[in-house]
Amino acid sequence: MTAPSRFLAWLVFPLFALCSFNLLADTVEGAPQALHLLDYIGADYPQTVQAGKVIDESEYREQLEFIKVLQGLIAAMPAKPEKTGLEQGVSTLRSAISARQDGADVARQARQLGAKLAVTYEVSQAPIITPDPTRGAPLYAQHCSVCHGDAGAGDGPAGVGLTPPPANLRDAARLDHLSLYAIYSTLGLGVEGTDMPAFADQLDDRQRWDLATYIASFSADPATAKSEKTYNIADLARQTPAEVQVAEGPQAAATFRAQRAQPPQVKRGPAQLLDYTAATLDKSIAAYRAGDHDQAYDLSVAAYLEGFELVESSLDNVDANVRKDTEKSLMAYRQSLQDGLPVAQVQQRLDAAKAKLKASAGLLGSDGLSWSLSYISGLLILLREGLEAILVLAAILAFLRNTGQQSAVRSVNVGWGLALLAGLGTWALAAYVIDVSGSQRELLEGATALFAAVMVLWLGVWMHDRRHAAAWQDYVKSSLVGGGGRFGFATLAFFSVYRELFEVILFYETLWLQAGPAGHNAVLAGGATALVMLVGLAWVILRGSAKLPLSLFFSINAGLLCALSVVFAGHGVKALQEAGVFGTRPVPFFDFDWLGIHADAYSLSAQAVAIIAIIVLYGRSRLAEKRRVQVS
Repeated sequence: MTAPSRFLAWLVFPLFALCSFNLLADTVEGAPQALHLLDYIGADYPQTVQAGKVIDESEYREQLEFIKVLQGLIAAMPAKPEKTGLEQGVSTLRSAISARQDGADVARQARQLGAKLAVTYEVSQAPIITPDPTRGAPLYAQHCSVCHGDAGAGDGPAGVGLTPPPANLRDAARLDHLSLYAIYSTLGLGVEGTDMPAFADQLDDRQRWDLATYIASFSADPATAKSEKTYNIADLARQTPAEVQVAEGPQAAATFRAQRAQPPQVKRGPAQLLDYTAATLDKSIAAYRAGDHDQAYDLSVAAYLEGFELVESSLDNVDANVRKDTEKSLMAYRQSLQDGLPVAQVQQRLDAAKAKLKASAGLLGSDGLSWSLSYISGLLILLREGLEAILVLAAILAFLRNTGQQSAVRSVNVGWGLALLAGLGTWALAAYVIDVSGSQRELLEGATALFAAVMVLWLGVWMHDRRHAAAWQDYVKSSLVGGGGRFGFATLAFFSVYRELFEVILFYETLWLQAGPAGHNAVLAGGATALVMLVGLAWVILRGSAKLPLSLFFSINAGLLCALSVVFAGHGVKALQEAGVFGTRPVPFFDFDWLGIHADAYSLSAQAVAIIAIIVLYGRSRLAEKRRVQVS
């Protein structure tokens, strides 16, 4: 087998490890594997046999072996009326290969048989969300370039000496016989017996489609993308450039190559995101039935993070109760997977979750957001996420200014200023350098929220301890201005702003796509209104606090910050639950998102720990104060 053909061979090797009856009897496992095999035969046979003569004897023997495996795959699939026709088609294909028929005829038979198999067993060969090669580029740099080279020529430094060598992804002749779906599937399966790993556990469904389009760009000329004809995403995913060339000519094939490498972007409206969630949940239950509980759980997490979560903000502004009910049903399904419940019970929870998703889709519509909803969403996203950060910053700055510590004020300003730069840098990094998955996003948010909870609790208790201290000014001068205190305040300012800004950027990016060009002005207007309101809120707090007696000012700020520590604790645990780190344990309690209160045992436990810490620390403070009074 020649090196260029290795990329197609990757589609086959995993079959030999999956030929047990139990796996093959499952539709989800068997049908896609059979499609892989048919893709391989259709792409490699024409170069193996030409004019009735075998060009590569070893490759030809492999073709005969693979057709036997294909027959076993089809035979093990569930009975359907069309199954007999598929079995006859495989027999005809085997006879054609044995008779060394013309390569083009055999390839056509293989592709036609694959199309019938996909329809019969309902194998989706098209992505739910339109792939984006700009998202695929950093994924390629992360996972592929070390072996395949920066330009895909198979000349990466880690590929030197590998047997077989990495495939040349710039070989247009080979890529022309591969569908985008075939490339996507290969990325998920890996290459058994070679150094090519499976990426199904590292890259979710959407990421593999993005990466597949980027790989397809190696053999495409972007200048040929513009044409009177625009191919839809289903055709771009299922067809091959070779098929298009036969049917429509070389110019059409060049256009097809360019468009599948840069699919026309469809507005990523709520319906598309919710369809992605539903489709990924279907894959999750299929994996659970096949006994792969870990994969089922991972898919359930991806279904939430890469789909439903991105419309939560918009849905909240229409009907918050529907959003909460849908989120709870999705978490309940995920928990059933983690608890290992019987398939029938898991299916019941999935059906309930999909019914809630349908209700959510009905509220949001399929054509994007209205002008008013875009404005309200733009307003509330920034107002909601910015309020917590403003309260923390205003409390710190008011305290420092009231006590005349201008040098410490500068440190705090540096802290939140660096947070702004870090947030924008994180967004740029995620957009252009690496791909930040939904799970990584929630992990970051959860970790920063819990860290902020600890920090604001520390600051709140610190202020409470000094509300009656006679020598508080000396302490400020000796400790706060001395460096350690300034650094602590600056760190708190950084994390308080960074965690909120990261979430704001995520939600605005999604809202921008959902609103579409017609709603962009509404989103900007909503954000600008929220910004004015937040600045006004900060001014009122700073101005009002300047008129308060020092003891009362300390007490109010201390209470506010301790309350925020409880809020952050609830938000942090919920984010980690959404990332799949923790399970969920619903309890009969009320929800109040703005206060971080969620009817879940883990989230409430974290807040209970924060409250106990406040009680203990405040109790210690009161005891210390009594001792000081007795001594004096």
